[in-house]
Amino acid sequence: MGTEDRIARPDHSNADWLRAVVDTAVDGVILIDARGSILMFNPACEKLFGYPADEVVGRNVKLLMPKSYRDSHDGYLHNYHVSGERKIIGIGREVVGQRKDGSTFLMHLSVGETRQAAGETTFVGIVHDLTERERVERELRESAARLRAVVDTAVDGVILIDSDGIVLKFNPACEKLFKYEADEVLGRNVRMLMPQPYRSGHDGYIRNFIATGDKKIIGIGREVLGQRKDGTTFPMDLSVGEAKQDGSSIFVGMIHDLSDRKRTEAQLMQAQKMEAVGQLSGGIAHDFNNLLTVIVGNAEYLAEQLVSRGDLKRLADDICSAGERGAELTQRLLSFSRKQLLRPVETECNKLVETMHKLLRRTLREDIEIATQSDPALRYAFADPVQLESAILNLALNSQDAMASGGRLTISVANASLDVSDHNTHPDVGPGEYVVIAVTDTGSGMPKRVLERAFEPFFTTKEVGKGSGLGLSMVYGFAKQSNGHVTIYSEPGLGTTVRIYLPAVLAKTQSAPLAVEKEAAQTGSEMVLVVEDDPFVRSYAVMSLESLGYKVISAVDGKEALQTLAAAAHVDLLFTDVVMPGGVNGWELAGLARKQRPELRVLLTSGYALETLAANGHVRQGALILEKPYRKAELARLVREAMAAPVPV
Repeated sequence: MGTEDRIARPDHSNADWLRAVVDTAVDGVILIDARGSILMFNPACEKLFGYPADEVVGRNVKLLMPKSYRDSHDGYLHNYHVSGERKIIGIGREVVGQRKDGSTFLMHLSVGETRQAAGETTFVGIVHDLTERERVERELRESAARLRAVVDTAVDGVILIDSDGIVLKFNPACEKLFKYEADEVLGRNVRMLMPQPYRSGHDGYIRNFIATGDKKIIGIGREVLGQRKDGTTFPMDLSVGEAKQDGSSIFVGMIHDLSDRKRTEAQLMQAQKMEAVGQLSGGIAHDFNNLLTVIVGNAEYLAEQLVSRGDLKRLADDICSAGERGAELTQRLLSFSRKQLLRPVETECNKLVETMHKLLRRTLREDIEIATQSDPALRYAFADPVQLESAILNLALNSQDAMASGGRLTISVANASLDVSDHNTHPDVGPGEYVVIAVTDTGSGMPKRVLERAFEPFFTTKEVGKGSGLGLSMVYGFAKQSNGHVTIYSEPGLGTTVRIYLPAVLAKTQSAPLAVEKEAAQTGSEMVLVVEDDPFVRSYAVMSLESLGYKVISAVDGKEALQTLAAAAHVDLLFTDVVMPGGVNGWELAGLARKQRPELRVLLTSGYALETLAANGHVRQGALILEKPYRKAELARLVREAMAAPVPV
């Protein structure tokens, strides 16, 4: 075979090879003539557009385009033929294709041209489906949008910095925490948000990490201080994470404000300290009450016997007065430790404050102006009115001391509602309805160091001998034991306001007496069994009862009392201490004694408060109790009240 024969013979191998490439191409390949009619439609195009090749070959390529492209396509071809302008030829661009079902998709179209032997122009289109890329880009956009939404609405601060410490992101929570607008921080070094020594060390931390990989702060949450725009600082928990962007490190800081937690911890520590001091104070007060019972009682008895000796009677009266002052101090200790015996009733605070106005006018100096403000719609408070009067009087006397050159004292009462946010600020008081008694003065006020310790017992800024340091602590204890709360607001030179929150009565059921009138001492002739382990207190009780006309026998503990009771012909009243050695307390003794003598009346006495006794199972509600230290008149009244009680069933 010669050379001429090889050239003349048609060689189909290149055409077959090209056809195989087109048919197996991943991208669509479409061939159209100069009029736009489709000449070839490869399998990838069939898959992309949803048409079999025989449905599109011979038809205008416009059927693969949405309407907005169809109108332009003929114009492109016409302009090309007339002017030779290659507007779309040789240029790849993103366009929209339309499938057989009418749906559209994004694609990249590259168009080339070739001329056939007859001189006609043929166009080749390479179609690359961008659906997956569009989906990924859409998901990235949506993910970024979700992330921005999370960051922008996060309660905690989110801050993004680069490897030079420059702030890239500063979310709204950060704006609230640091008091900067985002545009004041973006592009600046993050050091501006730190006090010393954190500020000077920050760049060193980053350089050390980049140089050595030592994660001194990366991935570790720790407590640091942030600095606000105004220069104030706040505690925060900082967690730092690292990410890579274009080969460089970027750092994400998560910031949680610890101010509320620190405040709550401080309040809890203060409450625990006050509780510990209260426990100690309550124990001291109980023991002291036994001593005062003997001191005051015997001094009173001596005063009765020394009527003819005026000089000696005055000494006995002085001892009695001093003992009563001691009793007041122990009562304040019990009040602070929340172990006093409260008798809460529905109290009309408007009326109580009006009544106290006259008392305060006689008590305070003339250069103190007194004003009261009431609320006509005020609810009743559930509180002990006598203790409330004492608390207001204490606050008024403190205010007088703070107004050395005179001033104005205002006592106001109002309704108040504490919600969950108030509970978060003051976790030791529950949400609900309260009556607030506010005592405000125009005095010297208190510096912060004094304000922080104002409720501590025995803490006072007064000169020695001019204050016990128990006034505010008594108010504190009274409010807490009443299921209420007390707050102080004070500024040096601007005066002080103390607010007592007491539980409100939402539905009044009865009127509340402001005070209980004292009854005259009464006598009797019944037989009384006195049970008291303290010999001095026992001696005083026996002497007092005998002076009132009663016949008295005594015992030192429950075991001896039961033996004495069994041997005695007749006993009308059991007068017993509650807490005694020997394994039998006063309440248990009363139960055993009534089994022997069902008609026996019982009167209990104790230096502990009723709440403490009840909590320890020593007494039950409704028991008649005489608190130590007691005077002879109180003893006489309670004995008669016990004798008048119905026979126990």
